[in-house]
Amino acid sequence: MIDHSIEPSHGDSVASWTTVIIIMVAVTAGTLFYWFDMPVLVWASAALVVVAVILGWVLKRAGYGVGGSKSKGAGH
Repeated sequence: MIDHSIEPSHGDSVASWTTVIIIMVAVTAGTLFYWFDMPVLVWASAALVVVAVILGWVLKRAGYGVGGSKSKGAGH
């Protein structure tokens, strides 16, 4: 169990969840495309991983990261 008093809201934000979900979908799709020998779509999946990281950074800067002004833990 995670003790939230030591690490409050660790990774619990819109920015982190959005980034992780998009990366998981991209890696899963890329694996399937690799298996079906579709190299263009494998590279498109790899590009989606990069887009997800950039999107996570943008969301964090917009206040949706841990401790951000728009995150649920902002008032604590």
